[in-house]
Amino acid sequence: MMRIGVIGLQGAVSEHIEAVKRALAGSGLRGEAIWVARPQQLEGVDGIIIPGGESTTIGKLMKITEIFDIVKRLAESGVPVLGTCAGMVVLAKRGDEQVMRTKQPLLGLMDISVVRNAFGRQRESFEADIQIRILDERPFPGVFIRAPAVKEVWGDAEVIAEFMGKIVGVKQKNIIAVAFHPELTSDTRLHEYFLRMCYE
Repeated sequence: MMRIGVIGLQGAVSEHIEAVKRALAGSGLRGEAIWVARPQQLEGVDGIIIPGGESTTIGKLMKITEIFDIVKRLAESGVPVLGTCAGMVVLAKRGDEQVMRTKQPLLGLMDISVVRNAFGRQRESFEADIQIRILDERPFPGVFIRAPAVKEVWGDAEVIAEFMGKIVGVKQKNIIAVAFHPELTSDTRLHEYFLRMCYE
């Protein structure tokens, strides 16, 4: 049975756990989502989700709890990782001035540079249909809340979604990062795609 660890230090943790449950039901796969707050809870996980929230806080708490290095090691060993919104920032190799100013810890797992709050502040949050190239043709409901964007990709990173001329989805081998919140919609296709990656 699959075990998906949702990094539960800050942000949209319970929403991702519920989204994984719905995606498991929709895909017919057997598994569970667990709330990860201690490093030992990552033992034997088949996939990791880094949720949205406040990226500096998530990164620093991952360091304090010693989860940071374990996630990095597991991802480098091939364990699939899904990062959403703040999770995209944490996964990047490079960040903007805001990331540098706040001494944001970055896992450095993806060949991307990110811009925090690329679409504005909280009050500029919005929803929009997105085409995600790794899914089917149907548009995906993108929920953007103080969303980041990818400024540059190189190496093994590939663009899987764009909106308003900005890159909002990337995939690099076993890692997916999106600027929006798939867990806040009833559409489970992205979580189902991720679960299939974990199952393989």
